Amino acid sequence: MDDYLKDPEAIEAQSFELIRQSTELSGFDPDQQQIVMRLVHTCGNPDIAKHARISKGAISVGIDALDRQCPILCDVEMVRHGLTRRYLENEVHCYLNEPDVPKLAKAAGESRTMTALRFWKPCLENSIALIGNAPTALFRFMEMLESGMPRPALIIGIPVGFVGAPESKDYLWNNHQSLGVECITVLGRTGGSALTAGAFNTLVRLQRGLTF
Repeated sequence: MDDYLKDPEAIEAQSFELIRQSTELSGFDPDQQQIVMRLVHTCGNPDIAKHARISKGAISVGIDALDRQCPILCDVEMVRHGLTRRYLENEVHCYLNEPDVPKLAKAAGESRTMTALRFWKPCLENSIALIGNAPTALFRFMEMLESGMPRPALIIGIPVGFVGAPESKDYLWNNHQSLGVECITVLGRTGGSALTAGAFNTLVRLQRGLTF
C-alpha cells in the first residue's frame, strides 16, 4: 500500500498528461481544451469530450466578465460550494434557500430551482450563470431570456438527469445565438454540479494565465 503517488502536484500533472493522451481534443482550440480536459478529469471519462460544446466567444466573454467583477449566479448550493474561492474575486449568489422560495414554488406548482431564478433579475445583466443541477432551471432561465430579461455574459449550463436534461441542453446549444448569449454545455444526460463548477473554475484559471 505504500507504493502509490502522494504528491498532489505530481498527481495532477500525471492525470492531465493521461487525459491528453486518451482524449480527442483536436476539435477544440487551446483554451477550450483546458475546459474539456477539466470536464474529463471531473467525471473520469474521456468520452465526455464528444459531447462538450463551447461557443466561439464563451471563454473570451467569460474572462472579460470576470475582469469586470461580474456577479456569479448559481442554481444550487452544490455549484456555489464547488467554486475555487482562492482565485475568485466576484460576488457569488444562490437564492435556492431564500425563505419565500418553498412557498412560492408550491403555489406555482414548479421546482424550487425554477422559483429561485426570480431572484436573479437585479444582478443578471453581464453575469455568469451556472446551472448544474436542474434541467427545469435551465428551461426556465431560457424562458426568462426569451421574455426580454437582461442577458448574462455567459451560461455554463450542464444539468444532469434522465428527464429534461438532454432536451434543455440541446435547446441551449441550438438557440444560444438567437438568445444572444455565449454558452458552455455537455449534451446528453451527463452533467451535474461538479462538472459545472469545474468548467467555471477552469475559466478562472485561464483568466489568471494558469493552464494544465
